[in-house]
Amino acid sequence: MNSLIKSLAAAAVLGAAMTSSAFAAEPASCKAVRFADVGWTDIQVTTGATSVVLEALGYEPTVSTLSVPVTLASLKNKDIDVFLGNWMPSMTADIKPYLDDKSVEQVATNLEGAGYGLVVPQYVADAGVKSLADLSANAAKFSSKIYGIEAGNDGNRIIQTMIDDPKNNLKDFQLVESSEAGMLTEAEKAMKNNEWIIFLGWTPHPIMGEMKIHYLDGMGDSGFGAATVFTVARAGYAAECPNVGKLLANLKFDLAMEGAMMDPVLKNSADPKETAKEWLKAHPDAVSPWLQGVTTIDGGDAAAAVAAALKG
Repeated sequence: MNSLIKSLAAAAVLGAAMTSSAFAAEPASCKAVRFADVGWTDIQVTTGATSVVLEALGYEPTVSTLSVPVTLASLKNKDIDVFLGNWMPSMTADIKPYLDDKSVEQVATNLEGAGYGLVVPQYVADAGVKSLADLSANAAKFSSKIYGIEAGNDGNRIIQTMIDDPKNNLKDFQLVESSEAGMLTEAEKAMKNNEWIIFLGWTPHPIMGEMKIHYLDGMGDSGFGAATVFTVARAGYAAECPNVGKLLANLKFDLAMEGAMMDPVLKNSADPKETAKEWLKAHPDAVSPWLQGVTTIDGGDAAAAVAAALKG
């Protein structure tokens, strides 16, 4: 009986080892994990945090800064593996053709409770501008400008669509494309001088979170409003690289986490990846759910590897 028990125990250990090895037995191509980053601070820090974990597991993540359209085309062409910033529903029109032809896959939701849309300072809302319908009568006070971010961004596209739609009476307005930092500089300058301004806002965001702003109502089905952020990957990636795929499926962020990581980047120009690493060092328990069912690249203990890396 003892011999049988020992044999069964040995078989169980061997079986577990084989399962772990099989799970981690990915093609050599899986070692390089190629991310797209569209230059938004939230995506910079979430990509940075994910890269820190992947490096601890033995992978070699790289990040390319691309526009939204180029990111989606690159996923389809298999030039990029992963993008952590599929904001929905605002990106519906951008990503739908790729989901329809099955060249891009939504892997998982990585953030819930976000917000996205046009905002004005609270003093402007208090003066009566609370909805999209209130803008046309006040064009001169806004210098007929709506401030967006980088060209090719889905938010800019939505704004331009609103301007072009006759029913919104916004024909006198011009979309000003800039960057996140450039737009925030204009907003902070205007608000310091108590001037009227309309700009693209979103949550999570530490600077906008500190601003006294009002999200405009009356956005209809534009895509502005409550938002959910998805992790997307090129078709078949999670099947090709199941260990990385499991990590990506596990990734969940929250508003407080992202806001805390974004804060030093926006206020002190800190490096997003290093900032994410410092946050993870201070909050090691945040990583534990991400590592469920995940191993190092060679089948080792993922939790131990990440813990060791965060101590360094």
